[in-house]
Amino acid sequence: MARVYISIGSNIDRHRYITSALDALADWFGDLIISPVFESEAVGFDGSPFYNLVVGVDSPWQVGELSRRFKQLEAENGRRREAPKFSARTLDLDILTYNDAVGEVDGVALPRAEILKNAFVLWPLAEAAPDALHPVCGKSYRQLWQEYTSDQKLWPVDFIWRGQLISRAL
Repeated sequence: MARVYISIGSNIDRHRYITSALDALADWFGDLIISPVFESEAVGFDGSPFYNLVVGVDSPWQVGELSRRFKQLEAENGRRREAPKFSARTLDLDILTYNDAVGEVDGVALPRAEILKNAFVLWPLAEAAPDALHPVCGKSYRQLWQEYTSDQKLWPVDFIWRGQLISRAL
């Protein structure tokens, strides 16, 4: 089993698609480590705000199988691959880390560079895995978040999944 952290984002019918992703991940992996859900401004394009979160799972699958399943789940939820990279999307799932893997694995760059660049990835990861260490720089995600300096705006929101409040606004 590999500990995998996955970023999830949506800015179209956000609650519906985030719920769909969480349902699928719970069906595949059982217990989930779920960060708070954050709302953030779109980065890289002018669009509706996103919901973003990070989920941790223990996976029996290799990186390539995870990537294939995530692309299929995105497609089943209306994700259009022909759309521009920086555009609105129903569902976006990205493998952030796979154990302590570093480098390209099955066509996936690990750890994902966005961890160190985007608040909407780092803050939820710091909440889901505060003491885990970034496999390249060796700092904990909590420390990386404490040292983060950017003007990206995001905030936790209330989010209910399967009848439970899994995220609370400040």
